[in-house]
Amino acid sequence: MCEFAQHVDRGMLPNRFPDAGEAPEYNTIDATLWYFEAVRSLLQYTADYPFVRAHLYPVLADIIEWHVRGTRYGIKMDEDALIASSDPNIQLTWMDAKIDNWVVTPRNGKAVEIQALWYNALRTMEDIAAKIGIPADAQKYSTLAALAQRSFNELFWNEEASCLCDVVDQRSECKPDRAMRPNQILAVSLTHSMLSKGRAKAVVDAVERDLFTPYGLRSLSPADSRYRGHYKGDSVARDSSYHQGPVWAWLLGPFIDAYFKVNDNGKKVQDQVREWLHIFSGHLTEAGLGHVSEIFDGDSPHHPRGCFAQAWSVAEILRAVVANGVARKPRKAKKAVAVV
Repeated sequence: MCEFAQHVDRGMLPNRFPDAGEAPEYNTIDATLWYFEAVRSLLQYTADYPFVRAHLYPVLADIIEWHVRGTRYGIKMDEDALIASSDPNIQLTWMDAKIDNWVVTPRNGKAVEIQALWYNALRTMEDIAAKIGIPADAQKYSTLAALAQRSFNELFWNEEASCLCDVVDQRSECKPDRAMRPNQILAVSLTHSMLSKGRAKAVVDAVERDLFTPYGLRSLSPADSRYRGHYKGDSVARDSSYHQGPVWAWLLGPFIDAYFKVNDNGKKVQDQVREWLHIFSGHLTEAGLGHVSEIFDGDSPHHPRGCFAQAWSVAEILRAVVANGVARKPRKAKKAVAVV
């Protein structure tokens, strides 16, 4: 955590750490906001607030300030307390495929998962500030979070489909992007959610109906005309379909979190999740021995594709089953250790 903190620049974490002597690349919104969730998780398992105050809190506060004032690529908090980007030529979310100058999945404006991560970051900072005795900061973050929550529900709720829009771009004449994508699941799965229980349940139901597979979530609904059910062909064919239908295994983690949130955390739900995960016992000997692939075809039988040993695929599945009691939790650490 301390190592990452040292690489924060203008309130952003790098998207990629290059080889020695090269400059880091900062074309990402979500990586920085995921850092807050990592800190929240660290505190969940260690409760080491003195460590966070000494080594991480100043950096986290600086990140928030940069996002409020504005940083690279037009990334800035609007008056409605939501985060927008304004450079259509740069891919800034995790759906980052780009072929020459073509951003394959343009998501300029306000992306749904970015708002979910931003709200989660603000509430996390509110909690930390209160615990370490900085009430003025806690109130500041609480005020921003409340405004963001109100704005989000007004802008993103798709009443017709009972789910969330994927992108809202108020700075252009474009209508809200109502494509059925998995990004909205983070608005339910993260610790701090902006949605009511009813809306959260509707989102999970919609995602399960249109995007869920045993290997993860499709990146786009098969009902969408842009849907690509198979990831194959030359590099252009593969990159152009990367987030247009293939199943991403890492998204199974947030989906499991969300599924537990909107259902009773009882034996029936746990048995259902175990049944879903059982398919991986076969996959572990199918592509990368003992590993989980990066993506799978959106169409059945969901052949494994992409990287055959993907860290975030493995990590998210393990994290979700432990966090939700499907597997044994790790022993609680006494404290964090700073390596500086």
